[in-house]
Amino acid sequence: MKNQLSTMCKNGIEKLQSLRDLPLLFMRLVLAYGFYKPAMMKWKDIDGIAAWFEGMGMPFPTLNAYMATLTETLGFVLLFLGFATRLISIPLIIVMIVAIVTVHGFEHFDAGENGFEIPLYYIIMLFTLFVYGPGKFSLQQLFKKKN
Repeated sequence: MKNQLSTMCKNGIEKLQSLRDLPLLFMRLVLAYGFYKPAMMKWKDIDGIAAWFEGMGMPFPTLNAYMATLTETLGFVLLFLGFATRLISIPLIIVMIVAIVTVHGFEHFDAGENGFEIPLYYIIMLFTLFVYGPGKFSLQQLFKKKN
């Protein structure tokens, strides 16, 4: 009985390990979607974003508006494809930290109160992708197999 239970557990663990790249795929796709809408909104009114950044006292507001927008756009594309995931995670984490400090603040945690909840979740997911990479369901993995 003990041996049978041990075998069942071992088989269960092996099956779970075969699925370990799925959470990385889902994380990438959720983050890509999460960066897509804000990036497109910023591109539609980049001057308004620069004025908003200036109103918050951000230095070089136009440059920062373009940098944040470009980072989010590249983030969307690269996360969606699963290419250069570790590389793009770093600037995206920085964008999220800046968003917390300048927009959300630390007064509230809850997203419903404009708290830092969502950017914090993004930081945690981006850090996970930075550590583990994009997983096997990615363009990067496809290129690795060909080399």
